[in-house]
Amino acid sequence: MDGLLKGVQYFLNLGPTVILPIAIFLLALIFRVPVGKAVRSALTIGIGFVGINVVVGILTSNLGPITQKFVEVHNLKLDTVDVGWPGAAAGSWASPVAAVLIPVCLGVNILMIALKLTKTLDIDVWNYWHFIAAGATGYVVSGGIWWFSILCAVLYEVMVLVMADRTQKSVEDVYGLKGISLPTGSTAAFGFVGIPIAWLVGKIPGIKNIHVDPETIQKRFGIFGEPMVVGLFLGMLLALGAGYDIGGILKTGVAMAAFMVLMPRMVKLLMEGLIPISESVREYMKTRYKGRDLYIGLDAAVSIGHPANISTGLILVPITLLLAIIIPGNKVLPFGDLATIPFYVSFIVANRKGNILHSVLAGTVVIALSLLMATDFTSVHTQMMAGVDGYGAGQSLSSLDLGGNFFNWIILKFAQLFY
Repeated sequence: MDGLLKGVQYFLNLGPTVILPIAIFLLALIFRVPVGKAVRSALTIGIGFVGINVVVGILTSNLGPITQKFVEVHNLKLDTVDVGWPGAAAGSWASPVAAVLIPVCLGVNILMIALKLTKTLDIDVWNYWHFIAAGATGYVVSGGIWWFSILCAVLYEVMVLVMADRTQKSVEDVYGLKGISLPTGSTAAFGFVGIPIAWLVGKIPGIKNIHVDPETIQKRFGIFGEPMVVGLFLGMLLALGAGYDIGGILKTGVAMAAFMVLMPRMVKLLMEGLIPISESVREYMKTRYKGRDLYIGLDAAVSIGHPANISTGLILVPITLLLAIIIPGNKVLPFGDLATIPFYVSFIVANRKGNILHSVLAGTVVIALSLLMATDFTSVHTQMMAGVDGYGAGQSLSSLDLGGNFFNWIILKFAQLFY
């Protein structure tokens, strides 16, 4: 089993830039796509994801130092460190049940499709770590009971696939992702809480009729409403709040402007490779299984290039830090997951049809709840990280992606009912 785990970890460490093209190529062959077309599409998708990772790196490399500077300037003292999704994923893969859960989760997905319980074929194998995180949670709480750990992972997966189906129409309409659903665990969990809250925000008198989207901003403010200029100002404001000097403020502003321009182009490149495969799959399903449709499940990274999404995410960064300071009972210092906020609000933005104001208001409530859940999750999260290099004894650890994830928090409470 140890050898199997190491083999699985080696494969998954290749990352989505390798795993996704392989999965797409195999899927294309299964649905009778010509080999040449399958190779071209798979490689284009891989190149698109390389570009997306490079552009996300711009966001991460700028938000990390800003957060550190913000903590220093404002003398924040919160004793639980947000290790971010990389740390959470590493802790999940370190669980003894990780290797067996890959085929189990794939099998559950196929079974649900066969039973018409989902239309989403989740080929984003790399992001199965979210399901494994739920299994690892069950493993820690139950004291190492395998069958219970597998049950926790499967319950989490079912919730994610149902959410991916339910949100597919809004994802397609707002982000232009035809035939695509987004079964990313954190995106689905934050959307499950955030969509009802966003609906309530849309009913508030005086707010419900205010529609602030990128198109409206651009029409009203001209050049100052273009995504690159919006990114420039948001980046400069973040750097200003962290106490940067003039040079640092300008560099951060230009970096955020670059993100706003480059991310949509990388997503467009990825979609150039994906659309032919998606159309082939849909045609195959219509021919062989009349009346049935199938969505290709991808990483929510394909949605964060939308200007409304990234604008909402950037605005929520300082709000998240402020919430961490003022919320009674919170012990988590947001850090590692600040750059991941656009993933968390993806379904909220889609539900609000790109309305930035409504999305920010709903996102504020969701992040507040997430911080409290992450605080409650600290003990189990710290135990999950015990075998991961770089996280020493005595540290108090959590994350928004795993610990502040509503679905995983439900799994935690479910496990604690029995153990």
